[in-house]
Parts: sequence; structure tokens; C-alpha cells
Amino acid sequence: MKGKSSFDYIVIGTGPAGAVIAKTLTDDKKTSVLVIEAGENHDKDKPIMDSSFALELEENFFPNYFWQGEGIPQENLDDRSFEWTTGRLSGGGSSINGEQYVRPTTAVLREWEQLLGPIWSPDKAIRRFKRLENYNGETDNVEARGFHGRIDIRQAPSEPTPLADKLVLAIEQATGFPSILDYNDPDTPLGPFTRWQLYQKPNGDRESSSTAFLSSDIVTSSGRGKNGRKLTVYYKTTALRVLFDRKRAIGVELLKEGKFIKVYSRKKVIISAGINSAQLLMLSGIGPAKSLKAAGIPVIVHNPNVGQRLKNHTLNSAVFTTNPDDAALPSNDSDALYTGGAFLPDPTGTKPDRRAVQLIGIGSDGMLTIAILYLRPKSRGSITIQNNDPLNIVLADEGFLSDPRDMEAVKNIYKIYIKKIAAELASVDPSIRLVTPSLDVIDDDMQLEQFIKENFDHNHHQQSFLRMAPRNKGGVVDRLGNVHGVKDLIVADASLIPFTVDGNTSAAAFLIGYTIANQLRNRSKIAERAEE
Repeated sequence: MKGKSSFDYIVIGTGPAGAVIAKTLTDDKKTSVLVIEAGENHDKDKPIMDSSFALELEENFFPNYFWQGEGIPQENLDDRSFEWTTGRLSGGGSSINGEQYVRPTTAVLREWEQLLGPIWSPDKAIRRFKRLENYNGETDNVEARGFHGRIDIRQAPSEPTPLADKLVLAIEQATGFPSILDYNDPDTPLGPFTRWQLYQKPNGDRESSSTAFLSSDIVTSSGRGKNGRKLTVYYKTTALRVLFDRKRAIGVELLKEGKFIKVYSRKKVIISAGINSAQLLMLSGIGPAKSLKAAGIPVIVHNPNVGQRLKNHTLNSAVFTTNPDDAALPSNDSDALYTGGAFLPDPTGTKPDRRAVQLIGIGSDGMLTIAILYLRPKSRGSITIQNNDPLNIVLADEGFLSDPRDMEAVKNIYKIYIKKIAAELASVDPSIRLVTPSLDVIDDDMQLEQFIKENFDHNHHQQSFLRMAPRNKGGVVDRLGNVHGVKDLIVADASLIPFTVDGNTSAAAFLIGYTIANQLRNRSKIAERAEE
């Protein structure tokens, strides 16, 4: 590699995992890192910086901020298709998401620990979250929260509206779970609450992985590191494939502003490309051999697990009328975004101590929508390569409701939780009435199924399709993200999640990136001492 463009590490992607890895590794001023980002840095754009645009961004998928793609028709949703997209800009999905900060619960992390070892234990995960976050809010458990990290988390609003109070009271009475102050406190994972925790600075501006870990004190506007930091960011640059020498990753082929170039790594190539990570692995020759050969891609490692076990939370809603004078958000805090919410167990009583349902209050113009997420889906989808063109999207089949147990679970949420919440809301305030679905629909099984199919929406919580596990247990990478069958290639993002998280995926992606970065940094220090 003498005379060639080379770095210690190459990181592909600036989302939660990629950005925290790049910053953490270059805290050692001897270590050089190149970060690849297909989009540009839009941190100062009003729609990205201003949190009040967050819900609009999630609905419109503007081409200057998003990858443009579509998944295949969903057989169990009357052949409807949904967008296959994430952020195409600095910060990736964290720059365009709904800003909800939700850690995986202790129950999920225990499953990770049992499969992957103590490095993923709940106690260690909480310690890492504490180092990452700068929590600006209230809690009953200060020992579980971090107050000096780089990720600003705002608990909002400081003074919830009467409508939020009414919703939380109704959920309390309908479910028997008392309201909680801090749902990221490991001791209080269940219950309704008036205040969400959001990726926001104290003034309400969006906090993304870009603003937290690739900010102006870390990287200059030209993409160069500051204060001796050997960090370089290539914007408007698409990774095409990983380069190998005898099954060792040695670099990446790139399309940089219309030109093909190659860059080389002395230590590791790290893929943190989110929903695009599976495609990049397959373009590089790692995946199901039959599919790779059919696409004209030389096979480096046959692994049928690549792109399999894709999971995503379901998303439906219930809509209520409200008094138009009953504001959903405080007049002085439009960045609060949400009107209360809840984390609840399965309404049938199965595993009563575990989260299975996420409810999100969204109010506007005399209406209150409760977004309904089922957090423990059984259905699995897949990602399949189409051909060897890196600019052509994959065949993404999310397999929504392919397991009939998921339909039954969503129906039960309506039959038990929503029906009871509707009754309690009407009791608390007669102006709050369930409109969609009507009680007649909820009480008719066939009508309810059809409503769920027609009302089904797409959730951007894709995970587990490059599973972190032994290969014989569906794994693509080991417990530290090392890709099975090759050397010096790591994947680090939400695609590694071994057991489905019970909330939004961005916090898990930060945890995965930070854990892997610390392991790489520690091992590098050990190697340096051995050489001395």
C-alpha cells in the first residue's frame, strides 16, 4: 500500500455506530480513520436542525436527505409496498428520525449476554450509555443516567399539556400500570408517561450522531480532523465494495464525486451503513453463494445467513377527536413533538414484566393519534441482492405479518388496550372520542384484521439481518462484529442486533458502535505494549 491512500481504519457510514466509532478511535491521536458518507453534511439545514420538522421528514423522504428505494409488495398486507430508505446525509438515520431515545431494557440485554457473553451484560451496557449521554431531564435513579457524555438527551416538555395528562391517566386506569417518570431507568421499564426523551440539545435543536461525534470541535467543514485528530470524512462518496487479499479486508472501492478510487486500511474496514450494510457485504462477495453467483459477484465467503432474519416492529394507529382548544403541545415548546406515551407488556398477560407494546401520542388540530408499535414480532423478512450494480437497491422483503401470531398480537392491542383506553378517555373528557377504528370494527374480528392491514404503516426499525451470533445460530458476525470467514472486516450497526430491541433502534446502534470501538482501542493498546 506504499504510495496509496491508506488509513488505520476505514468506517463506512456516519450514523450512530459509525460516527461514535470514528470519534472514539481517533481519541488516540496516533490512529487515523477515514469515514465514508454518501450524502453531505446538512446539520445546519433548518429541516434537519429544527426538531419541529422531525415528523414531516419521516413522512416525505426528501431526496436530498434520503436514499430513494422501495421494498417488495407485502403478501400479508394486500400486496402494499413500503419505502426502503434511511438517511443519506451526515448522521444517517439519526439526522432524519423521530428523535425518540429508548434504551434496550434489561430483559433484552440479558438475552444478548446469554448468547454473546458478559461484554453485552445489562450492567456493562448501562455504564456505556452513561458515558455516551448528557441527560437533561428528571429521573428517580441518577445512578442509571449519564450527565457528561456527548449525546444531548432532552426530556420534553418540562410542563406537559392537559391533553397529555388525560392520556396518561386513561392509560393508567385502563392497564393498571402507574405513570413513570423515566422509562430509561432500568427499574421502571413499564408504564405511561407524559414526557418523552428526545435526541435534542437543551434548546430543542436535533442531536444526531453527526452533531454529537462529527461536530465542529472534532472535524472541520472540509472533513479534516481538528487539534491533531487524524480523522478524515469523505462526503458525497459511495462505498461500492470491500477489497480483499486472501480473505483479508484491505480497503474499499469508492465512487467519490463521480470518480472511482480505492482507499486502503492498515487495520480494519468497518461497515456501519445501516440498511445498506447487507448489500455492501454481498457486493463484496459475502453472502448466499447461489444468489451471489446469479448476480455475477465472485464468492469470497458463502454464508446463507446474510440478509436473513430481518425484523421490524409493526406500526398501526388509533385516532381520537379532541377539543380543538385542548393543545397537544405547549405553546412554547413545539420541539416536544409528542403528547405522552407508554411502554406496556403483552395485553394478554404473557410475560407481564416485559415490554411488548409502545404507544405514542401525537396530537394536532383537534385530533389525537395513538401510534401503536408491537415490539416483539415473530415475522421475519429478508434482503436479497439483485445484481452486481452497487447503485441498484436490493430486494427487501420485510415479511410483515408473515407469522400469524403478529396479527393476533396487534388485534389484542386494539381489543384490550385501545378499547379500554378509549373508554377511560371518554370518562376523563367526553370530547375525546375514538374515531378510527370504531368500536364496531374492534369487536368484529374480520373487520379488525382488514383495518390493521389497511392501516398498517412502515416503521424504520429494521434490525437483525446481519445477526451477531455464532454462524450455526444464524450469525453473520461474532460478538464484536467481526465478519465470519474473513479477517479485518467488521460490521457495526443495528443490523447486528441478535434479539429484537423493545423500543427504537438508534440507542442500540450507539451502544453497539461504542462497545466495538472501545474493544478495538483496548486491543490496539495491548498490541502496542506487546511490541514495546
